[in-house]
Amino acid sequence: MKKYLAEMIGTMVLVLMGCGVAVSLNCSSNCADVANAGTVIGTALAFGLSVVAMAYTIGGISGCHINPAITLGVFLSGRMSAKDCGMYMVFQVIGAFLGASILYLLVSSAGVEFAQAGAALGSNNLQDGVSVAGGLIAEIVFTCVFVLVVLGATSKTNGATNNFAGLAIGLSLVLVHLVCIRYTGTSVNPARSIGPAFLAQCAGGPVSALSNLWIFIVGPFVGGALASVIWRVIEPAKADE
Repeated sequence: MKKYLAEMIGTMVLVLMGCGVAVSLNCSSNCADVANAGTVIGTALAFGLSVVAMAYTIGGISGCHINPAITLGVFLSGRMSAKDCGMYMVFQVIGAFLGASILYLLVSSAGVEFAQAGAALGSNNLQDGVSVAGGLIAEIVFTCVFVLVVLGATSKTNGATNNFAGLAIGLSLVLVHLVCIRYTGTSVNPARSIGPAFLAQCAGGPVSALSNLWIFIVGPFVGGALASVIWRVIEPAKADE
């Protein structure tokens, strides 16, 4: 149970900090505007630093997945049981709801103007001019890259790289956000999308955040599965190979 609770707390922190910065910097509504590069960089750093912080906090307890797509990739790579896989995902979603709920309370108590600007709660959505197919492809590709980094950095057969796994994973999430925010606001994490999408409706956020939610569930899961396949192909049999 401790590792499940750790996943819940870690995901709560990820959503609260990452989406919280997106709201504070108004990235949820303006992140597709290249004139607001600072909001993109700030939001990307917030998500990446949240992962680094949690990796060194709960990594020794649960492995710090805090992302159902990572959990799926780890399961398909044969590193965890089906029971743990399912329970991790359940507690990750619970944590995402907790983080989004705290953010909702903060936003709704911060004045009408700010509440209106932050009503989306950092939820994912297709950005201007991006089609459903384009958004789905972006989520599949960038989740695949991200989960592949996770599998490689934490593999016992990949030399000493796992000593710096938390840093490598956090920095890769920053990189993924810098590229992908322009297209979908960057999910690569179903739990991170589910919590804010539902709570955004309470805050008066866009209905499309909920109607497009399936993209940010299907895309990351497909990407995570693909990453597990790729890693199985390239994973060395021994650390010295």
